[in-house]
Amino acid sequence: MSGMLGQRVGQFGEKLVRKRPLEPREESEIPTLHPNILNLVLFGVNTPKARIYILAGAMAVYVTMGQLHAFITGWNLILHLGIATACVTRAWSYTFDSLIGNHISQVLEGTFSEHVPSFLSPYPDIVALVLVLVMTGLLILGVHDSALVSKVSEGVNVLVLSFMILSGFIKGDLHNWQLTEQDYKLAASGSNDTSSLGPLGSGGFVPFGFEGILRGAAMPFYSYFGLNAIITTGKETPNPQRSIPWSIGIIISICFLAYSGVSAALTLMVPYYQIHPYNPLPQAFHHVGWAPAGYFVAVVILCALFYSLLLVMLTMSQLICAMAEDGLLFQGLGQIYARRGTPLVAVLVSAILSGILAVLFEIFHLVELLSVGALFVYFLVTFSVLVLRYQPDQSFSKKEKVEEEIEMEPIVEGNPSPSVPEAGTSNPLKSLCNPISTTPTLKSGQIVYGCAFLLVLLLTILSLLLALWPSRVFSGDPGFTAGAVLLLLLIAGITAIIWRQPQNPSPLPFRVPALPVLPVLSIFVNVYLMMQMSSATWAQCGIWNALGLATYFGYGIRHSPEGKRDPQPPASSLQLPDPS
Repeated sequence: MSGMLGQRVGQFGEKLVRKRPLEPREESEIPTLHPNILNLVLFGVNTPKARIYILAGAMAVYVTMGQLHAFITGWNLILHLGIATACVTRAWSYTFDSLIGNHISQVLEGTFSEHVPSFLSPYPDIVALVLVLVMTGLLILGVHDSALVSKVSEGVNVLVLSFMILSGFIKGDLHNWQLTEQDYKLAASGSNDTSSLGPLGSGGFVPFGFEGILRGAAMPFYSYFGLNAIITTGKETPNPQRSIPWSIGIIISICFLAYSGVSAALTLMVPYYQIHPYNPLPQAFHHVGWAPAGYFVAVVILCALFYSLLLVMLTMSQLICAMAEDGLLFQGLGQIYARRGTPLVAVLVSAILSGILAVLFEIFHLVELLSVGALFVYFLVTFSVLVLRYQPDQSFSKKEKVEEEIEMEPIVEGNPSPSVPEAGTSNPLKSLCNPISTTPTLKSGQIVYGCAFLLVLLLTILSLLLALWPSRVFSGDPGFTAGAVLLLLLIAGITAIIWRQPQNPSPLPFRVPALPVLPVLSIFVNVYLMMQMSSATWAQCGIWNALGLATYFGYGIRHSPEGKRDPQPPASSLQLPDPS
């Protein structure tokens, strides 16, 4: 009975980590284009429109880390895209309402605000819901993106951002970076609605200190979400080792300059406590007396958001359809409308989820939840990079596992002499810091897995300490400071153990440098930024993932193609995953 129970548990565990075999591509499927650094940069800037890269990213987790890991990533991508749709529709609604004198919001808020719970939006955004329904109709009719429209949209976005930055430095006032409490009181006395003023910081260039910078940095993190476009496309470049790092560096620099430039211009034009939370750019031009420029910017923003919304909803429906076709979600979600060739049910489900989020939640809460999803997916990918570089080839690990099982068989009578153990294998502590093999083995791979999970636990505790009690840690409080130092020492020791393990020597188009230090730092940054989010955001994220796990264990684990087959496929079908 115990042996059968152990076998069932083992089979269940193999289902959780089973991987999709890599299939060789036909010649017709292999791209003939060889993008250069400029092409990769354009791909990266255009990432929200590059839906194929999101699907490819979810699939690459699937191939390397196993089905459960892939399902969690895909499930969070669905939430990410649903919230992105809700954010765009909310932003479109706010911008449109500002053009007509905020009449819609005033009527709706006066009707519903007294009956709405505090954790929801003060009023249901009917305009956002109508916009979602319009987009749903267009997608069902088979409307898709266009390369020409995409390029025009990107060009217009760059022009608007450049105009905003230049206007800020022309019409801005440096005194807005040196505001005092007296300035705040003057603004409050001159305002008809004092509740519209934001909180007052300590004044100066950084009114909310370093903690405010970190909290602000965590909010727009989702804008970097599509950098997997660079990795996916970069493999087709003539020199990936040069093209990929340069392209990623340029893309991050562009995003940084865009956010920093617009933020600087905005705070120069308007005192930070008077910035409109939902419609900042057009209102900034009204504040400095450039009303025509404000209307122009608002119209351009409406056009750009409309196109972005179409692409995000299209991406979301295709992701749901792909997971349904793979059996991870209900197969009915993958039905295709034959006349138009569109995933009808997936589009409707996308619209329902996005519509509920857009109607009920404020854009601030949506952006926070959006950033948590992006940070969590980046954390999963970084963890995969850390672990996979130290794993053996699948065929080698399978052979090694068979040999270990043979060695563990009971000794037959008449042959009492036991096998002599390999030199150096009798001391497990020695194998941690001084492995015998120069290539990864099953044992060394398991060591890295265990150390990586322990690292995540320690980094999470350290992030909690720094996020909740930063002043006590850095002020020299004996308990908190000693705890932080102890955690750092343990993290450094475990990182050193991983560093001593052999890496997979398989040639790859691009290999992440500075392992294991760079992934460990990346995991820490992702986890620490996630800790900056509110408890309500974590509760919403937890509920969503609980629903996802219930869906997976109740349906996906039994209905995926791999679940209907033997969990241990033949060795000929196993192929090496990319440990990049």
